[in-house]
Amino acid sequence: MLVDGKWTDDWQPVQVKDEKGGFVRQTSSFRHWITPDGAAGPTGEAGFPAEAGRYHLYVALICPWASRTLVARKLKGLEEAISVSVLEPVMTAQGWRFGDYPGADRDTLNGATYLHELYSSADPGYTGRATVPVLWDKERRTIVNNESADILRMLNSGFGAMASGPDLYPQELRAEIDALNDDIYPHLNNGVYRAGFATTQEAYDEPVLEVFAALDRLEQRLSDGRTYLHGDRFTETDIRAFVTLVRFDIAYHGAFKCNLRRLADYPQLSGYLQRVLALPGVRETVNLDHIKQGYWSIKAVNPNGIVPAGPVLDWA
Repeated sequence: MLVDGKWTDDWQPVQVKDEKGGFVRQTSSFRHWITPDGAAGPTGEAGFPAEAGRYHLYVALICPWASRTLVARKLKGLEEAISVSVLEPVMTAQGWRFGDYPGADRDTLNGATYLHELYSSADPGYTGRATVPVLWDKERRTIVNNESADILRMLNSGFGAMASGPDLYPQELRAEIDALNDDIYPHLNNGVYRAGFATTQEAYDEPVLEVFAALDRLEQRLSDGRTYLHGDRFTETDIRAFVTLVRFDIAYHGAFKCNLRRLADYPQLSGYLQRVLALPGVRETVNLDHIKQGYWSIKAVNPNGIVPAGPVLDWA
């Protein structure tokens, strides 16, 4: 991680643990908002008006949090308004790196080799992890926001008439969306990481059961024939669920020891996954090679770095 703007040690997936040896996720530090008129958002300061070509996304295709923003950018028709750079899938000793791996990019915007250089540039005294996604302001040359949940909502409503596509956070569904998000995030989205990065048996036993209880609840929710998690309307909850589900059998089932069942064993969720993949542009945000190479290269969970040949995925 960075301490006072300087890289201090080799990258490790777990840097903070609870009293049981469980994985604790870092809170995002940059929380400004893009708004149509540049007014302040729910957090942070004002001064980030919506302008085509001004903002840039730094993402990794292995990462579900970053992929949330890519899906929203596609569905809201913001590809021309917001440019993107993709980091390499394999984590280095200095964390995320730009480079020439197929499907990755060099940082032609800022000339960085590692993502952490952008954090130090935005805040020379920054202490913390350098994570994706990063929403970058080309004009002010700083990080607007590195919290995927915030960026997802900005892409939905922060760009005004520049955006199109479905309203991912409709007023009449907000209470229901917030409630389901609050269930999915700790038990599924972050639950797979709590299981995969657990450093004791006790720290693993609880989240792995929570992961499958959450999958069971989603399977039951979809059993009434609804198209998406909130009925016939595709919302941000579907994006949040999708990015974890699409990685489940290829990464979390094996590398993260979430192996009570496969996603393929859930007929409703399997069908739902294929419906989301069929939405225009969504499949383009999924790179199975990056996902597989990235997760199976994490030495803390796969010390020898052997990437398995499977699984064979029907939807792929």
